[in-house]
Amino acid sequence: MGKIFYIMGKSSSGKDTIYKKLLEDSTLHTVVMYTTRPIREGEKEGREYHFVNDADLERLEQQGLVIEKRSYHTVHGVWNYFTVKDEHIDLDHNDYLMIGTPDSYQSTKAYFGEEKLVPIYITLDDGVRLQRALDREKKQDHPRYQEMCRRFLADCEDFSDIKIEKAGIRHSFYNDDLDRCIAEIREYMARCGR
Repeated sequence: MGKIFYIMGKSSSGKDTIYKKLLEDSTLHTVVMYTTRPIREGEKEGREYHFVNDADLERLEQQGLVIEKRSYHTVHGVWNYFTVKDEHIDLDHNDYLMIGTPDSYQSTKAYFGEEKLVPIYITLDDGVRLQRALDREKKQDHPRYQEMCRRFLADCEDFSDIKIEKAGIRHSFYNDDLDRCIAEIREYMARCGR
């Protein structure tokens, strides 16, 4: 029976790097999310996202296949990002690696059942995270410091102690040393059924 290993962490905690490293040398499968936003230059259908329209989303919701959904109001209208229980998810035969927030983790856990999900919560000192975010933003051609600050502050709500407790997350991995953190996560995954 397969498991979904679900990575969560505040911005600049290193969760994306850890996600990629765990995929490099494993048989874990990924879950490609769906979106109603237009495809961007350089993106490929089924790689970054499955690109669908609002009617497709409505049909998938009516069929009970939408696991979790987030909606963002943009200058172009509402763009939805969501996870679908499609033919690519086969928990009878495969293990999966997903990445998200405590809210999306809870929705995924409610859909598949607690026994199928293993939370992997990445933490790091806020000052270190802020410095990492600032260093990364400085390297951009057009730094977006306001957006960086917005994300940093939004994490206070998205990853509040109340939300972490409500999601049932009891263990975290402190990412001040990437190699050590990944080794601890791999050992934890092995104990949890991988």
